[in-house]
Formats: sequence, C-alpha cells, structure tokens
Amino acid sequence: MQEQTIQIVSQAIYYIEEHLYKKINLDIVALALHYSKYHLHHIFTKTIGFTIHTYVKRRKLTEAAKLLVFSKKPIIEIALISGYESQQAFTDIFKAMYKTSPAQFRKAKNFYPLQLAIYPKENLIKIDLAKNKIRFATFSDIDDWMELVNLTIDGYPCLNKNEYIATLHQYIADKKAFILQDNNITIGIMGFSPNIGSIDFLSIHPQYRHFNITKLFLDKLRNELLYGKKITLTTYRAGDKADTGYRKEYCRLGFIESELLVEYGYPTQRFVLFP
Repeated sequence: MQEQTIQIVSQAIYYIEEHLYKKINLDIVALALHYSKYHLHHIFTKTIGFTIHTYVKRRKLTEAAKLLVFSKKPIIEIALISGYESQQAFTDIFKAMYKTSPAQFRKAKNFYPLQLAIYPKENLIKIDLAKNKIRFATFSDIDDWMELVNLTIDGYPCLNKNEYIATLHQYIADKKAFILQDNNITIGIMGFSPNIGSIDFLSIHPQYRHFNITKLFLDKLRNELLYGKKITLTTYRAGDKADTGYRKEYCRLGFIESELLVEYGYPTQRFVLFP
C-alpha cells in the first residue's frame, strides 16, 4: 500500500514539474492521473508535508526568483509565465514569500529557493525509532545531510549553501551535529550549540514527520547534553505565508514564543523550551 502511495505522489510531482509554467492545481493533476482528487490531496499532504497548492506555489515562485536573477525577462513577463494575471498580483505574493519585491530581489542578485523538487523515497524501512539511534554526524555524512537540506529547503529561508556547508564542517568537528538514518536514508539532522542551549538547524525528512522525530532529537539533547537547561531555536514569525507548519510543530512540542529577530535579513522569532 505504501509503495502504491509513493508511486502516485511521485507521478503527481513529475506531472507538476513538467507543467510548472502552465496552469496547475489539484483538480488538473488528479484528472491527469485519473485519480480521486480528495484521496490525492490526502496522500500528497501526508507524504510531502504540505498540499499540492502550497507545493505548486512555492515551486513557481522559486523558478520566478531564478528568472529574476539569471535572466533579463521583464517582471511582467515573469509574472505571466508564473501564472499570475498581473504584475501587481505577482508582486504581492512574491513579497509575502520572499519579504522583498521582485525588483529589489533582482537588484540584490542573491537567489535562494523557496522550494526544490521533492521526489519521495520508495521502500522505506521504519527502524526502531528511539533517541539512542541518533548519533554524532561525521564528515562522510555531509552529502546525505545536504540531500535532506534540499528536501526541506522550506525550513531554510535565505539559505546560502556554501556558508551552510562551511558551518556544518565546524559543527561536525566540534561534535555539535546529530544525525538519524533509516536504511541509509537520512531522516533527521540537528546542529546545536550546547554552550548557549540553542538549536541552530533542524530538519526532518517529509515522509517521516508523522513519526514524531523532532521530539526524539529534543529528548536526546535534553537528556544527554542540556539536562536542566532551556533550549532555544528560531523559526518563522506568526502569519508568515512562507511557513509550511514549523511554528505549529514547535508550539505542539512545548516551545514558547520569545523575542522577534531579523536573521540574514529575514524576519524570524525566537522560541524557548523550558526544562
């Protein structure tokens, strides 16, 4: 049953990617696949972590951002290519997601993706999901680690991959990076700073998010390295349309809202988990 689900979701994503510059929505994808749109909505959301509507919007805007930086096409043409009826409509949603106007984004020439294509893994094997399976990452894990970062790029606004990888090398050397794998698939990663009790980056494979993996990492951190200390992290601010559910998940796990911040030019908010 799981294999059939993965095949259907994969077909949906292949169809979306092939028709990214055309009108595309749940009804169109379901019709093309000859599949119930209600069931497709359910299995796509459970497998990928968010809806087809959200996936399509984020992919279209990512490609639009790429055109803004790497082409000379007029903004109105990019807006129409991306499926928006006017430049103003495109500008409004672009600013909501990228926190800057298309013109300012083009001038800055600093492209980063909102969403990369996600192709779900087949034949997943559920290991004994316990915190003792989480280990310190090694330099040989970096390629697998970055593959997961690409899958969860929605959680990394303004990501600069070169800077990230350089930081990751240091975290691994300092024993500040955790990794969890299942049948050679990296399903969870965490970078942390034990001296200040902060989680600096955290990603969970979309197909494993419903297994409560984030809590496993928190338990590992609290019980073995930060016992009796508060834990902090930063995430999207309330109402940020680019958030695909991170705030909700951290609130569910007991984090409390703290001060508002701006990181790498992006508005965020600190969350605190008390012991």
